[in-house]
Amino acid sequence: MEYKDNLLGVIGTIFRWKKPLLLLTGLAAIGSAIISLTLPNFYLATTTFLVASPDQSKPELIYSRNPSFRTEYFGGSGDIDRLLSLGESQELRDFLVDSFNLYTHYKIDSQQVKAPHLMKEMFTSLFTIKKNKRDAIELSVEDKDPKLAAQIANAARNKIEAMAKQLIRESQRKTIENYEQSLAAKEIALLELGDSIAILRNKFGVYNVIAQTETLTELISEAKALFIRDSVRLQILRANPQIPRDTINMLEAKVAGLRQEVKLLSSEMIRVNEGTSRIYHIEKNFLESNQILAEDRERLKQWKSAYQTEAPAVLLLEQATTPVIKSRPKRSLLVIAVTLAATLFGIFGVLLFDAYANNVKNPFYQPQINHHQK
Repeated sequence: MEYKDNLLGVIGTIFRWKKPLLLLTGLAAIGSAIISLTLPNFYLATTTFLVASPDQSKPELIYSRNPSFRTEYFGGSGDIDRLLSLGESQELRDFLVDSFNLYTHYKIDSQQVKAPHLMKEMFTSLFTIKKNKRDAIELSVEDKDPKLAAQIANAARNKIEAMAKQLIRESQRKTIENYEQSLAAKEIALLELGDSIAILRNKFGVYNVIAQTETLTELISEAKALFIRDSVRLQILRANPQIPRDTINMLEAKVAGLRQEVKLLSSEMIRVNEGTSRIYHIEKNFLESNQILAEDRERLKQWKSAYQTEAPAVLLLEQATTPVIKSRPKRSLLVIAVTLAATLFGIFGVLLFDAYANNVKNPFYQPQINHHQK
């Protein structure tokens, strides 16, 4: 068996090519070291914050005295995802690009057609926002200027909070508009109910159902009692021939008046009873609608108060400070990686060349002779 067919053969081949391999390794190490020295230093600035719960902006939780309503101060997974989406939005990127004049800073010609695409790629490579294992959001910015990296990171966090607040305020504003429209419609309906009640009261003469019913009942009872009494007196006096005719005529007139009074009062009672049931149902709707309207007005006041009160959208844990240690390049790791890769590729190339030369009987190939076989 030849050496090339086992590990000793491989080592022998490498040993024969040791000088070219060492030269290649040295050149790779020196070249990578020189190139790494020309690479600019980048600094990473990071700010960390928690997401505040939108419940702090809900008036039903802010003003409620119900102990079962518990306000959450920290946002859930949905709230975290919403802020991460804002952090990846074009609105934030455009804001930072304009605020820090990043086209000039990154040396991108803003007039060329591909400028927005190039800026997006550059910005995305230097800007990261993610949720860590403790459900906090880490926003990092990498730049050659350490001070600028910290400024961009803090500005991005503040902009994300402003955007989150704007979303909440926009939702509150729409709710307030819906309440105002609903209140306007309910006020019109309440006025119509009031007009209906006034029309029915004028039609049936009903203004105070209880008082009018009691009064009419009392008047009818009194009128009937007087009518019966005077009718009996009239019958008795008519039977007595000694009673003057004038007295009888006067008593007859009085009885006729009482009969008409009883008739009118009974008719009025019928009219009041007829209107009472209709007015009662409308008044009940009126009172219920008025109560609902009062509650909606109170809710509207609470929503307006919550709208004017600015609740936090993020809870800051760590401000981005100016980094003093570079994040990249890791020059020593770069040199080691390039040198190792060059060495491995050199060894692979040597073995490949040796195998090829042996197969084609290359005249320049001088295999090592096995002295035992000789």
